[in-house]
Amino acid sequence: MKTAVQMNAARMPVYLDHASTTPVDSRVAARMAEVLNSETEFGNPASASHEYGDLAHSLVEQARRQVAAAVGAAAAEVVWTSGATEANNLGLFGVAQYYRERGRHIVTSRTEHKAVLDPCRELERRGWQVTYLVPDREGLLDPEQVAGSLRQDTTLVSVMHVNNEIGVVQNIGALGAICARHGAWLHVDAAQSLGKCPIDFAGLGVDLMSLSGHKVYGPKGVGALLVAQRRAGSRSAQVQLAPLLFGGGQERGLRAGTLATHQVVGMGLAFELASSISSTETVRIAQLQRRLWDGLASIGGVLRNGSASHSVPHLLNVSFEGVEGESLLAAIRPHLAVSTGSACNSALAEPSYVLRALGRGERLSESSLRFGLGRTTTECDIDTAVAVLSREVGRLREIAGAQPGKVPAAESGA
Repeated sequence: MKTAVQMNAARMPVYLDHASTTPVDSRVAARMAEVLNSETEFGNPASASHEYGDLAHSLVEQARRQVAAAVGAAAAEVVWTSGATEANNLGLFGVAQYYRERGRHIVTSRTEHKAVLDPCRELERRGWQVTYLVPDREGLLDPEQVAGSLRQDTTLVSVMHVNNEIGVVQNIGALGAICARHGAWLHVDAAQSLGKCPIDFAGLGVDLMSLSGHKVYGPKGVGALLVAQRRAGSRSAQVQLAPLLFGGGQERGLRAGTLATHQVVGMGLAFELASSISSTETVRIAQLQRRLWDGLASIGGVLRNGSASHSVPHLLNVSFEGVEGESLLAAIRPHLAVSTGSACNSALAEPSYVLRALGRGERLSESSLRFGLGRTTTECDIDTAVAVLSREVGRLREIAGAQPGKVPAAESGA
């Protein structure tokens, strides 16, 4: 007889929302359970007066080395946080407060995650000035556009590596060189990057980089901010931060609080596993994305959002002409687990600000879906998604009397 859990699992929709979160890798979960159940690994990592603390500390430092190795950083550059949101806040507020006497101008883009945009708006309320750059219709920022926005009082530039809604990859290396010449610090939200495209923290010339555990098959509630050390041949100075939290002085005084050893260990292993994923997995995901896009395009009146040539294959964002977004999401919900954009905004009844920044009209922004492909995604999942959407989009268009391809140019963003 099937258990209630097994019966519920059988009714669950196909999961295509890996950009929102990923299932914890079984090897990561097993290692975390070992730490939680251990009679010797439960100590406080900051307790240096006995072996229990020393053992926990060694686990934390091993995870620090694993994360650093996965992204081309030094272990000493890894500062543990509760996630990428806290890392973004620490990077932005930390630089703003520390260098407030040197300048109060920040540059970012309108397509950043809310965990960057909301801190920027708060800094504006506190007296800083923020320039919000608008990318082109494919979601790409021209490095010269960034260069032209820099002022004498610019202290920080914050640009996402892989966009969480459309998967577009920005030219971070070029931005790093521009910021270094100008003397502004560069912060990069790279929560969506690992496992999808290469990361080389040192090689990119980035000063601050935010990372997340639960986007790479690790646990929720843990992340890191990479804080660059001084490197030969680069800047003459090292970025400094004012802390957000005060207490025990953990993490070099930048992030007070007792570390959750089991979560840190989980993130370390997850990053090690993600960095070892073979190129064949990326090829597999790319093939699945092509299969999905070809299937959706065959429906007609389906528009792709974001650059196809400068994006990771793990994300696909599309808009459906002649369909009301809320009705579409309700129709497919029993069958498909997808989102209309960032999970942080899914409860808000408003069109994606990312798509609006790309020039999409309100109706097409509302009728967009984000597909996040991952390790668990199969060809059967893709075919199910195409079949469900073909049926439901056709049904909703028939009800509305809509014809695909008849959307006004102003609405399509053309």
